[in-house]
Amino acid sequence: MYVKSRHGTYLALGMLGLVAAAGAVEWLTSLRAHAADVGGPAPAVLEHVGGRIVVGEGSSLRRTLAIQSIAEQVVEVPFALPASVEADSARLVKVLPPLAGHIVSLDKRLGDPVQRGEVLFRIASADLGQAVSDQQKARAALTLARHALDRQRELGASDIAAAREIEQAQNDFEQATSELARADARLAQLGAADSGAGDPPAVQGRVLPVRSPIAGRVVDLSAAAGAYWNDAAAPLMTVADLSTVFVTANADEKDLGAIFVGQSAQVVLDAYPRDTFAGKVRYVGELLDPDTRRVKVRLQFENRDGRLKPGMFAKATFLAKAHSGLLVPLTAVVQRGFYARVYVETQPWRFEPRVVQLGSRVGESVELLSGLEAGERIVVKDAVMLDD
Repeated sequence: MYVKSRHGTYLALGMLGLVAAAGAVEWLTSLRAHAADVGGPAPAVLEHVGGRIVVGEGSSLRRTLAIQSIAEQVVEVPFALPASVEADSARLVKVLPPLAGHIVSLDKRLGDPVQRGEVLFRIASADLGQAVSDQQKARAALTLARHALDRQRELGASDIAAAREIEQAQNDFEQATSELARADARLAQLGAADSGAGDPPAVQGRVLPVRSPIAGRVVDLSAAAGAYWNDAAAPLMTVADLSTVFVTANADEKDLGAIFVGQSAQVVLDAYPRDTFAGKVRYVGELLDPDTRRVKVRLQFENRDGRLKPGMFAKATFLAKAHSGLLVPLTAVVQRGFYARVYVETQPWRFEPRVVQLGSRVGESVELLSGLEAGERIVVKDAVMLDD
């Protein structure tokens, strides 16, 4: 028979009780057999008086039973949740080519370290050529409009040009300025902003160098030099900074009351079962997954040595908020059917069976939620011997 704890921990008390009870029967049988061998009556090991169990003076149980007063103490209940290592999404970039074209070269390969602004790959595209051509046309039109405006202003100062002609020149100049700004914005969007007159240095030869927006390492590569790339939704490279990662645990709905930001946790990864990583809860998800009814709980870890790799499985053990409670050894609890009992000493060597409600297991002890008061004395060793 198993008793479920408040946080899902199952205590195999039923099996313990059965084994101990079998031992008690064997022990009583041996006592009676010994008494028969020596020709005397079997000793009265236990007596029942008014619903209580009395251990007689001649009983050897007086030498084996251990009795202890139970006091309130600070209880921090541990509970474990499945977890996995995840990359920090703020430190991971999937690099998509800004336009379709042929991949001229790969300047960085899988596993290479990357600094922010370094060229990852170069792509040649007709669309880039069109964007550069549009910019050059807009720049030429602006130059012409500026000269026309200056000429009209000079003529106007000499009362030769009409005001309407000056206004038209001013309008043409503003439209040319706007068109050049649009062409510049298009190139900037492609990562090929102009830095001066003539072709932008970044796009000379109509080849666009695509640069890394963050420092990190190339963790995924999906193309080779010479390939034609035309899928605007598919990343060609992934750059990630894994110096800091998350261990994300999946908390059941019933566990949410015991989880809070700043809570301590111990993480053990399947890859390193002998190592324990200590961390604190940084974020508790705001929404439950409608399918699994779970919430993501994230712990942040430094990972400069690269031991924690995204996708690794782990187990995170949390400590619930400390509270006052009663802890008793597992050996003090006896399972009888659907109920758990302890034996309370009412008078010297007189015991009363008491039904208790079990909470969570804490090491080799279990928390009692009801049925026992602080200061009462109970049998904490060989309690099953009284369960006849």
